[in-house]
Amino acid sequence: MKHGKKYAEAVKSYDKQNLYDKDEAIAIVKKLSTAKFDETIEAHIRTGCDGRHADQQICGAVVLPNGTGKQVRVLVFAKSAKAEEAEAAGAEFVGAEELVQKIQGGWFDFDVVVATPDMMGVVGRLGRLLGPKGLMPNPKAGTVTMDVAKAVKEIKAGKIEYRLDKTNIIHVPVGKASFTEEQLSENFQTLIDAINKARPSAVKGQFLKSVVIAPTMGPGVKINPIKLM
Repeated sequence: MKHGKKYAEAVKSYDKQNLYDKDEAIAIVKKLSTAKFDETIEAHIRTGCDGRHADQQICGAVVLPNGTGKQVRVLVFAKSAKAEEAEAAGAEFVGAEELVQKIQGGWFDFDVVVATPDMMGVVGRLGRLLGPKGLMPNPKAGTVTMDVAKAVKEIKAGKIEYRLDKTNIIHVPVGKASFTEEQLSENFQTLIDAINKARPSAVKGQFLKSVVIAPTMGPGVKINPIKLM
C-alpha cells in the first residue's frame, strides 16, 4: 500500500515494532493524528479465538465512559408504545415494515439498529443486507430488547459493540483525536476489561495476541498485550 508524505513522516517518529505501555501508546497516537479533521482513534485487537467454533465467539457491547465523540444515528424497529418510547429517547428513525422496504431499496443513513423481540421476524428479512455491515440487532449486544428507551440512551451515550471478524480480530473506536489522553485511556481500558471478561472458556493459551491503536489516517502503535490481560 502506498502512503503519503505525512504518513511516512509519522512512521519515522516512533518505533513501529516496539510494544508500548497503554498510556505511552495513546500519547504517541495523539501526536500521529495530523489530519485536518478530528480523526477517530481505533483499537484493533487480535485474539486467540477461532471464530469458526461457536464456543469461541466473542460478541458484546460496552458503554465507553467518555463516549465515542461521534453523533450516532439510531434506527428502532418497534410498534405502538415502544415506538413512542424510542422516539422520546432520541432515536432518529422509528418504524416497522415501511423501514424494511426503505432499506431494501438501498437506504442506510443510520449507524445502529435496535429492535423489540416481536419485530425480529420482520428484521430477519434484512439479514443479508444488515449482517455484512454489522448492523443486525443482537440480544448479546443489547440491541434486541423491550427496553428500547434504555438501549437508545446508552448508544447515544457511547455504547459500542465488539465482535470478532473473519480473521478473529476486533475493530472498535475508542474516541477521537481531540479527546484528552486520560479520556482515551479510560475508554480503552473499559473496552479491554469488557473483552477480557468475555473471554470464552474454550480458549486456551494467550488470549490477547496483539493490540494496536491507530488514528483514521495514521499508522498503528502496538501495545504490549501481556500487560492488558
